[in-house]
Amino acid sequence: MTNPRHLNRRALLGATAALGAAGALPAAFAQSKIALRISTPAVPDDWHAKMWTVFKEALDKSSPNQFDVQINLNASLFKQGTEPAAMARGNLELSSISAFDIAKLVPEFSIFTAGYIVRDPQHQQKVFNGPIGEDLFKTVSEKMDVTVLSTIYLGTRQVNLREARTVRTPADLKGVKLRMPGSKEWLFLGEALGATPTPLAFGEVYLGLKTGTIDGQDNPLPTVRAAKFYEVTKQLVLTNHLVDGIFIAISNKSWNAMSAAQKQNVRAAAQAAAQYNNENRIKEEAQIVDFFRQQGLQVSTPDLDAFRKAVQDAYAKSEYAKVWPNGLLDRINNTR
Repeated sequence: MTNPRHLNRRALLGATAALGAAGALPAAFAQSKIALRISTPAVPDDWHAKMWTVFKEALDKSSPNQFDVQINLNASLFKQGTEPAAMARGNLELSSISAFDIAKLVPEFSIFTAGYIVRDPQHQQKVFNGPIGEDLFKTVSEKMDVTVLSTIYLGTRQVNLREARTVRTPADLKGVKLRMPGSKEWLFLGEALGATPTPLAFGEVYLGLKTGTIDGQDNPLPTVRAAKFYEVTKQLVLTNHLVDGIFIAISNKSWNAMSAAQKQNVRAAAQAAAQYNNENRIKEEAQIVDFFRQQGLQVSTPDLDAFRKAVQDAYAKSEYAKVWPNGLLDRINNTR
């Protein structure tokens, strides 16, 4: 006959084991989450930083307890420009990469670093969310080992002049010493705009405008406000010469390890982040024009068709266009 005391002891041990197993479940479950580390150079107040919180919240909602999204701002995890290689090696899951980053390994992508290729933020989304983007992103995946999930609007560059003048066509910028970033690609763009491109460090632009070392500079309007260039200039010419973008991308190693449902939710979260960024960035740029008018700047819009034709013709005859696939420029121009 079994001793009741032995039964009680076995029952107690069994109950303790069951409790232990139950207690271990949450920890094991947490460990099974897929880690998604994000590295970005964006500062906290930037829309390009805030969008990652939208990404995390959307993914937590659509895929509860499946992902551990870790947001690292200020290039605190990887230095700016090193993210594509880190993702290719599988050392990083997610980041935003630029057209310049992509063009280093996918030369045909350099078409998006040229002036007047993308007309506006809406055109940008139609190009990259359609057949052109599908074809190019497939090549990006093959050559860079990352998958592009969505396209982010970075801003539109405009011309900002020290003295007001009538600017309708590129010919009206003849002789204007226009500060551009120092690389040959940027200087070519300045020349194609009709100006005399003048390389100057960004930190020297304010003084250069004040003293007349340069006659103008180009940047997205939020940068013009942040750097207070409006204090030493009298005109904004809304040339819209470069609609810039970055791309949310994920390591193929991480992407290929996901289920179809997980991929769908991750892509949807990236698109939600893009929509949040794009809407707020466009709204900010529209409001900034009023700010500059209040500061006394003359705001003018030139003949954009004339500028676009002159710049695209200059690129068509250049070494840059030699790596662009035949017909790609026409396909982009015809995207409506």
